[in-house]
Amino acid sequence: MKLISAIIKPFKLDDVKERLSEIGVKGMTITEVKGFGRQKGRTEIYRGAEYVVDFIPKIKIEIACEDHRVAEIVEAIREAARTGKIGDGKIFIFSLENCMRIRTGEWGEDAL
Repeated sequence: MKLISAIIKPFKLDDVKERLSEIGVKGMTITEVKGFGRQKGRTEIYRGAEYVVDFIPKIKIEIACEDHRVAEIVEAIREAARTGKIGDGKIFIFSLENCMRIRTGEWGEDAL
């Protein structure tokens, strides 16, 4: 099993969700996060004073899946989230040792 964690631009969330639904992804977790990388921050003016916003709002998507679905899910996220501009985000893939569905007590891939 794998855990796919993707950081994307907030306005691409609906596109990513729709694309993942098309390929049969049944669940995901979404978190509003902030961060910076090559996109850096941006300068804003508030009440005449200029200040730098270091952290850019992003969305973090987490999906637990079977090993054989990883490439398909990663490609779907990449296609839907890509704008071709700096700050499109990143996708991380982690090995998932185990999981359990609380309601039924199922373990492993049965719990996904």
